[in-house]
Amino acid sequence: MSPLQDPQITTRGAVPTAVVSGSTSFDALAGFYDRSFGAVAGAIARQGLAPAGPAFGFYLRPPSDTVDLEVGFPTSSGVADDGEVRASQLPAGEVATAIHAGSYDELSQSWQALADWIVQQGRQPGQQMWEVYLTEPTAGGDASAMRTELSWLLAD
Repeated sequence: MSPLQDPQITTRGAVPTAVVSGSTSFDALAGFYDRSFGAVAGAIARQGLAPAGPAFGFYLRPPSDTVDLEVGFPTSSGVADDGEVRASQLPAGEVATAIHAGSYDELSQSWQALADWIVQQGRQPGQQMWEVYLTEPTAGGDASAMRTELSWLLAD
């Protein structure tokens, strides 16, 4: 069974976010995520806000040797700059979405399957894509129970 489930094309509005931006290698990616989630959670709590949804990673361009991304949480309103945390947004537009079922180690396979599906629909993937982590990993948890929403902004 493919880890990619329920691909579809939807139109989405922009979503305000609080993020840490950076460029990192794949080897350092997990550490960047961990540090960023902690920084964003602390910044929004100090401002009396709460996340308006699950954590995400927003890739500003398809990953290569390095990954340029924003990591954070959606918010219901803008946040003030706080150290390395700043306000941003997930983009509006036509987006191909699907659910990745399983371990983060298999995400690249689902991204490729989503890219192939987009082309099969007569469309082209754009430069920006993001993952929304619908389930949090737990120590000793069942990786097959993990769910990650993949979203890929379509090219015009």
